[in-house]
Amino acid sequence: MSETVQAQEGIGTAGPTEAPATVRTVPLSRGLSTKLLLLTIVFVLLAEVLIFLPWIASYRLNWLKERLSTAAAVSIVLVQGESTSLSRTAQNDVLMAIGAKAIAVRDGGVSRLLVVAEMPPKVDEHIDIASIGMIKGMTGALDTLFFGGDRMLRVFGPVGESDKEFELIMPDNSLRNAMLRYSRNVAFVSLLISLFTAMLVYAAIDLIMIGPIRTMTRSMLSFSEAPDDPGRVIHPAARADEIGVAERELSQMQERLQKMLSEQKHLADLGLAVSKINHDMRNILASAQLMSDRLRQVKDPTVQAFAPKLLRALDRAVSYSEGVLAYGRTQEPPPARRRLRLRQLVEDVQGLLDIEQGIEFVNSVEPAFEVDADSDQLFRVLTNLCRNSVQAMAADSENALVRRLAVSAVRLGSVSRIAVSDTGPGLPPKARENLFAAFRGSARSGGTGLGLAIAHELIRAHGGTVELVESIGGRTIFAVTIPDQPVRLDQARNGLRRPA
Repeated sequence: MSETVQAQEGIGTAGPTEAPATVRTVPLSRGLSTKLLLLTIVFVLLAEVLIFLPWIASYRLNWLKERLSTAAAVSIVLVQGESTSLSRTAQNDVLMAIGAKAIAVRDGGVSRLLVVAEMPPKVDEHIDIASIGMIKGMTGALDTLFFGGDRMLRVFGPVGESDKEFELIMPDNSLRNAMLRYSRNVAFVSLLISLFTAMLVYAAIDLIMIGPIRTMTRSMLSFSEAPDDPGRVIHPAARADEIGVAERELSQMQERLQKMLSEQKHLADLGLAVSKINHDMRNILASAQLMSDRLRQVKDPTVQAFAPKLLRALDRAVSYSEGVLAYGRTQEPPPARRRLRLRQLVEDVQGLLDIEQGIEFVNSVEPAFEVDADSDQLFRVLTNLCRNSVQAMAADSENALVRRLAVSAVRLGSVSRIAVSDTGPGLPPKARENLFAAFRGSARSGGTGLGLAIAHELIRAHGGTVELVESIGGRTIFAVTIPDQPVRLDQARNGLRRPA
């Protein structure tokens, strides 16, 4: 019946500067089994005490009735003859047999003393057998049990069908001694019943509840030591009660935690891999930037037209490598927000995308439309959304299909809403369920789902949202909502004070 769970961490004596050891052990004295056993014994004993009160009252009443019945039998014999026919020795023997001092009978309102050994000077308590109820009987029994022993009782009442009333004067020491013996026997039997009942209740509850709880406790302790070990996930029993629900929920929680830890490890490994190649990548990109700077000196108009775009692409490539590393370490920098012309930013996104022939890119943003955002971060968001659309439509091999990617924007008060729509096949159900979860929200085989996860994180840093408005066959729309920065009162006042 041991309740100890043998799982400890650093058990020992802690030094003066060490943290106290974490002992993950439940002592037997504080275990659920011990508490359950003790509580069952206590509760059964309390129930026995409540039952004992009417029992002891009934025992006291029956004891008095037996003595009064014996006295009545003697009285009838004496009434039929002469009371003086009994010698003094015989009278004492009769009174001693029933433990009385005197016997009397009342008939027709006349009381007659039949046998007397020693008339007491006073009577302490008068007990009418015919008028003792439950409450009066229990209070009288407790009074005799705790405070009796030296009292003189007068017990009277009818016996059987006789119309006579018989009286008995007797001390209560014999009654109290009999009640004490009865109480001792009842207490012993009650203790045996309590122990037997407690063992049965414990065995039943340990099988139904305590055992499974102990199993779940051990599973949690074992799982906490190696949460990445699939063998430490609890195997729930096929139960339909609360314990079964708890086991199934614990199993699902442990599986979800293992999956989450695996994804976090994947992210950590990704950050480590990027950090290893980041240094070499920067050197390569720096060399490419130097060569691109020399391209500016070429007088060819075509080269002059593409050189700035190439430089911006290389700069963003450096930023991307750093951004992926920052995402793996969850250290995305806060946005540096400025007023941007969105149409030109969308044109830069179009120039960076590898758009196949047959895919139409429509920039529907008004030339004067402005958005309050971080240029690089919004560029990354739109690039990720547009690249996902291009990749989805590029998978369609049917030449007759319309493949169009459109970017539009509207302003609603101080909120800018950018819509990226395509005519691709739409997102599968699994991708919709894990839309912005890294490594789970990819819509294509082999994808990582990082694009939407990064977009969601960047826009959330702007105080906005990225949401899937619609996704059906031939129509998928993502909406990016970015509110303007709130204007502080002191800045507004300073702006009004400046001369025009």
